[in-house]
Amino acid sequence: MKSIRTLLVAPLLMLALALPAAAEKVSLNALSAYLNNFKTATGEFTQINSDGTISTGTIFIHRPGRIRFEYNPPDQSLVMAGGGQVAIFDGKSNTGPEQYPLKRTPLSIILAKTVDFNRSGMITGHKSDGKTTTIRAQDPEHPEYGHIELVFTSSPVELRQWVITDDSGTQTTVVLGELKKGGSLGASLFSIPQEAAKRGN
Repeated sequence: MKSIRTLLVAPLLMLALALPAAAEKVSLNALSAYLNNFKTATGEFTQINSDGTISTGTIFIHRPGRIRFEYNPPDQSLVMAGGGQVAIFDGKSNTGPEQYPLKRTPLSIILAKTVDFNRSGMITGHKSDGKTTTIRAQDPEHPEYGHIELVFTSSPVELRQWVITDDSGTQTTVVLGELKKGGSLGASLFSIPQEAAKRGN
C-alpha cells in the first residue's frame, strides 16, 4: 500500500512544482509606497464609459492633486484636476467647463499628498487573482462620494486599471498603458483658468 500511495502522490508533487507560483497579494503598505514614490507620470489610457462607449488618449499625473486626460482626435473633450477642482471640458460646447471639488471624487484618494491605504475605513476590499492585486478604496469620512477599485500587477508593482463608481452609481473604467514616471510637467497643463481661456470659455 505504501508503494502505491507513493506512486500516486509523487506525480501530484511534480505537477505542483511544475506550475508557476501564484503571486502573493501585494500588501497595502507596498501599494501605498508605489504611489508615494512618484510625483509625475504620463502614459496612454483607454476609458470605458458607463454607456459602453470607449475613448482613448494620454494621461498626465502630477501628484499631489493634479491630473489631465487628453482625448485623442476627433474628440476635443478634456478632463483635468488642479487647484482643488475637477473640470470637464465638453469639446462640442463653447460654454465653460463643468466643475466640482476634487475631494468629492474617489480620484482624490490616489492624488493625495500622502497615500495611506492602511487608514482606518479606507479599504473595503483587498484581493488577488494570482496575477494582479485589486483594492477597493473610499474616503472613510465620506463614503457617500463613491469608491475606486485599483488593479495592480505584482512583480513589479504597477497600477494598470481603475474603476470609479461615483456618488450616483455611475461607473467609469480607465485602463492604463505603461506609465512613464518622472520628468517635468508644466503647471499650465493643470490650470483650469488657462485651459478655459485657451478654449475661449
